[in-house]
Amino acid sequence: MKFILGIESSCDETGIALYHTERGLLAHALHSQVKMHNEYGGVVPELASRDHVHRVLPLIRSTMQQADCTISELNAIAYTQGPGLSGALLVGASVACSLAYSLNIPAIGIHHLEGHLLSPLLSEPELKFPFIALLVSGGHTQLMRVDDVGQYTLLGETLDDAAGEAFDKSAKLLGLDYPGGPALSKLAQDGQPGRFNLPRPMLHSGNLNFSFSGLKTAVLTLVRQHTTTKQTIDDQTRADIAHATQQAIVDVLVNKALVALKQTGLKQLVVAGGVGANQPLRQQLNVAATKGNFHVFYPALEFCTDNGAMIAYAAALRFHRQQNSGQEVEFDYRFNVKPRWDLQQINS
Repeated sequence: MKFILGIESSCDETGIALYHTERGLLAHALHSQVKMHNEYGGVVPELASRDHVHRVLPLIRSTMQQADCTISELNAIAYTQGPGLSGALLVGASVACSLAYSLNIPAIGIHHLEGHLLSPLLSEPELKFPFIALLVSGGHTQLMRVDDVGQYTLLGETLDDAAGEAFDKSAKLLGLDYPGGPALSKLAQDGQPGRFNLPRPMLHSGNLNFSFSGLKTAVLTLVRQHTTTKQTIDDQTRADIAHATQQAIVDVLVNKALVALKQTGLKQLVVAGGVGANQPLRQQLNVAATKGNFHVFYPALEFCTDNGAMIAYAAALRFHRQQNSGQEVEFDYRFNVKPRWDLQQINS
């Protein structure tokens, strides 16, 4: 197994990548639908699916050309099977399975979150199993113990809103455009530290679960308190609220991650998912790592968001593991997507 094409289409980004099991990542391409969904203030599933249909084949062609590789040279095709939007997942699955069938090569469905938590291994050769993974995105906030490929133990997860969702919803309350997370972080740079003190939900809960819905409500209350009769809020106050919101989220994420490391005795932490690109989160974790004598790993910034490289790479690791165990690679071209797929269900 050498050339593996990866297709990611779980939500609002079409990601394609070509990975070689000996030479590494050869090429990748990504199309984001942010501009299209911004008009509606969030992802519209039907529009997302239709855009994937338009983008996936041209992106495959350009990626193969970039790598100077032909379709006939492919040895396997990996695609995101779930979780995600049903229609969007079906686009990637149908293309992957159809193309694999025509070439008589394996098609393998990959768990979206598995792709994220293994993605730092693409650029971090020092990272070894086992490690703690903090998965933080718009739809997921989880702490996992990762002992090997396919061996994942859930330590804690959000009971309501995910961290990325809290960023996006708070940004909307402040009148910021979609996607709200990056916009809120940018605005927070102009904020005055300490002016507002927002709650840190479940910070001392005694477990590794999260909750961010209460923080969103607190932000709403704060915005209403500082909104004038003209339905406006001054720029400095908006920046100060953004700073306080970001700091509250970061404090909770860092605290829970440190507790997970302490409870398990592990010395490696992986931060993956879109929120993993947040600079204050990285800075605070890096400081904690120096003090706590542990190592923290992040994907390259370009691989924090959804992308095809993480899907191709996860498939490469799974193929390698199958070969080492003497298992035969299955040629199954039935594509049933799994919009709600528990990561622990793929444990082998």
